[in-house]
Amino acid sequence: MGIFSKTAEYLKERLGKTRDKISSSLSAVLSLGRKIDDELLNELEETLISDDIGVETTERLITELREAYRSRKISKSEEVIPFLKEQIKNYWPPEDRQLHTAPSGPTVILVAGVNGTGKTTSIAKLAYIFNRNGKKVIVAACDTFRAAAVEQLTIWADRIGVQIVKHQAGSDPAAVAFDACEAALARGTDILILDTAGRLHTKKDLMLQLTKIRDVVTKKMPGAPHEVLLVLDATTGQNAISQAQLFTEAINVTGIVLAKLDGTARGGIVIAIKEKLDIPVKFVGLGEKPEDIAEFDPANFVEALFAPASQSK
Repeated sequence: MGIFSKTAEYLKERLGKTRDKISSSLSAVLSLGRKIDDELLNELEETLISDDIGVETTERLITELREAYRSRKISKSEEVIPFLKEQIKNYWPPEDRQLHTAPSGPTVILVAGVNGTGKTTSIAKLAYIFNRNGKKVIVAACDTFRAAAVEQLTIWADRIGVQIVKHQAGSDPAAVAFDACEAALARGTDILILDTAGRLHTKKDLMLQLTKIRDVVTKKMPGAPHEVLLVLDATTGQNAISQAQLFTEAINVTGIVLAKLDGTARGGIVIAIKEKLDIPVKFVGLGEKPEDIAEFDPANFVEALFAPASQSK
């Protein structure tokens, strides 16, 4: 169990909206005793796509399901959900989800994402959990283009008891990153988390700024950033995938933080992200409190996703 681990019951509760949607739609298709045939499989395909599982993933699942039926591995409609659960769990190898750390010195985590996705809150959650587990943490307010972003991160840093490096609004974000690296080295910091801008005047400006920050960090601390996390808003569904494609053009995204998963019925997007982007979801945001973040555990996630709605009541 890692320091961000949550129980399966916790996930079932927080994924209530998605679980209820998926449970309801699948129950309508997989009625007890219904024969597995082309009609059922076509209905199931439409249902999974509507649940944000993704077109490619759904096609793959339906193909695997059809082959399992033809080879008589399954024969009844009530065996479909257990089969789907096992197939989906196997999509994520364990090494995908490990947080990359520095072999020595501070571990640097660069965090990117569009404004409004929950980026700053996600940074605070990560810092809070690390700090609570005895790690010395610094956060850096590199989103200097918005005074509100610096202020918000400062409020969070004070609230959770971690140090912050910041400059005046409008300062060079890369200069903040440089100073943060120097501070982390000088103070014997374990974890340095860098916030970044989510929107500039043009897409080109944003991507150039992110690349500049990354290059400054790498020059100051060879091997850093050790982790580049992209925060996506789960409530946006398939639009989150488009955002991820945009950011990976500029920086080597190593993992995703899927925020606001508790507030949406579109949690199936986790599966679509894996199939479409092959970028591992490493953390999921499950509420507003600092502790409401969890390591992404495929087994617990899939069980929570496909649990009957009545299990949380």
